[in-house]
Amino acid sequence: MTIRIQCLCIDTADPAALATFWQSALGWRRTFEAEDQVVLEPPEGSKEDGVVPDLLFLRVPEEKAGKNRLHLDLRPEDQAAEVARLEGLGARRADVGQGPDVSWVVMADPDGNEFDVLQPLTPEQLAQD
Repeated sequence: MTIRIQCLCIDTADPAALATFWQSALGWRRTFEAEDQVVLEPPEGSKEDGVVPDLLFLRVPEEKAGKNRLHLDLRPEDQAAEVARLEGLGARRADVGQGPDVSWVVMADPDGNEFDVLQPLTPEQLAQD
């Protein structure tokens, strides 16, 4: 195929503010910014650069309503530490009906967009990469 996903678009009332949260959360760089949109890309020269889709934050007039139909799954090296760091940046834990026995933590960014913080990969899983 000659097609790929270029970016994931995230609607928001304040693109600059939400992009700031995700820029801090992911350690990504701003590559474009205008009044109504901000683009984040992985760090230049990283293994994700040019491979992982960009995040495009677009201004919309309405607030978020309901559960996301698409969400991000983040895989840190230390789940508990990452959850605490993200809470410090303005994220909060969220309940979308996941129950108490799941291995991931559901969180919401400052706009209420849900995302998951997964457990780290085991050494065996890392060896398979």
